[in-house]
Amino acid sequence: MDMQTTLRLTADTAGIARAAALLSEGRLVSFPTETVYGLGGDARQGRAVAAIYEAKGRPSFNPLIAHVASAEAARDLVAWSDEAERLAAAFWPGPLTLVLPLKEGHGVSSLVTAGLETLAVRVPAHPVAQALLEQVGGPVAAPSANPSGRISPTTAEHVLAGLSGRIAAVLDAGPCGVGVESTILGLSGEPVLLRPGGVAGEEIEAVLGAWLKRDESGAITAPGQLASHYAPEAAVRLNADRAEGDELLLGFGEMACDLNLSASGDLAEAAAALFAALHALDARGRPIAVAPIPERGLGVAINDRLRRAAAPR
Repeated sequence: MDMQTTLRLTADTAGIARAAALLSEGRLVSFPTETVYGLGGDARQGRAVAAIYEAKGRPSFNPLIAHVASAEAARDLVAWSDEAERLAAAFWPGPLTLVLPLKEGHGVSSLVTAGLETLAVRVPAHPVAQALLEQVGGPVAAPSANPSGRISPTTAEHVLAGLSGRIAAVLDAGPCGVGVESTILGLSGEPVLLRPGGVAGEEIEAVLGAWLKRDESGAITAPGQLASHYAPEAAVRLNADRAEGDELLLGFGEMACDLNLSASGDLAEAAAALFAALHALDARGRPIAVAPIPERGLGVAINDRLRRAAAPR
């Protein structure tokens, strides 16, 4: 692809307006959400969506999330349901993505859905993302703003390190708060957890009043389901009590380590720190060992990302 100068825009009124104008022109802009930085393109412009796949080197069979400003905007794109209404009321704006059947006349490029008859849609909570989406006035397709399969970005610096020269701009609003991507829930039939993330499965079950089925099909029906994903350049070893050989140890809880996700054992703190910690350790060019993380609450999402980071490539 042709290289370009990537602008670093301040997340103020002028910067947001410039980012919205670039998106409307079919250009790519990285913007902050409460989870990670997204790589945005106008979801209604096929050429813009194709440019997302090209910039990331992302497989075209891997669908994208459409970000919108409100639940009302989502209802224009997908067939709404009572379950969707309850979940949107409880968790939107926020780190929950709903996968629903496309509505007739939706106007979204088929490249966003990777040819599927469903659309993943989310209302992000970050005020900068909210302001940007309001100005664009339509859905913005946005996977994480990193080369495909690599560590997701939680700062503008991470975005520029991976995509500078490949995108028009990054809207810099500092580090993201949640740090792991959104939970993805399929609602085409009975609710199915397609990807754990920033909203814990237990919270969703409390709203639905039912146990949540986990997806075990192996099919790619939503973003973030590739076996190898979120990966550093370095090899990753999980459930490590200590470093071996030349490894660097990423810790959790009270322990001797090179970098700690949360010395106090706080899963929310660990989730927010995960990708930045992997970036920092990967820059040192040595294998990474990771301490065990409890498989509960946000620990489910953390372990999901770590398993994909450690998967064979």
